[in-house]
Amino acid sequence: MPPLIAFIGWHDSGKTTLARQVVMHLRNKGHAVAVIKSTKERGIVCDRPHSDTFRYKEAGAVGVALLAPDQLVVQSEPPSCDLPELANRLFPDADIVLVEGCKHAEILKIEVRRDGNAPLLRDQVTGVIAVAADPPLTGDNCFSLDQSREIAELIENRLLVSHTAKGA
Repeated sequence: MPPLIAFIGWHDSGKTTLARQVVMHLRNKGHAVAVIKSTKERGIVCDRPHSDTFRYKEAGAVGVALLAPDQLVVQSEPPSCDLPELANRLFPDADIVLVEGCKHAEILKIEVRRDGNAPLLRDQVTGVIAVAADPPLTGDNCFSLDQSREIAELIENRLLVSHTAKGA
């Protein structure tokens, strides 16, 4: 089962930007990285009206997958399993799965923040191992938002080295 780490933060804190940069750094080091993005929004339209996938959903299919030469898109009801099990089902060959959101999940987290006046999430949820902030905080595992390479190294040292050793 691939290890997971979530990037959590208030709206517009820079979670996607930072996570995307970390994905690139980890990928450049040869790691297979998958991402699960969580959202509170409902009714997001992923396919065009009157497309074949739309028609299957309209007909009552509980799940629809579109397999194309360049991608696989899967739409279904959210499963009733926990986040690590979902990550393993979706991405069993990944070395690591980065999660955006899911601040209450029982996994490790990196808090991302831009607003120095917003409450610290690390004081409200469990599992926060680092904070990336602008302006940066002081203390262990505190980074500025432009330290994506250092954050990728923290993730690699904390999760991938131990995960690779267990799989060997």
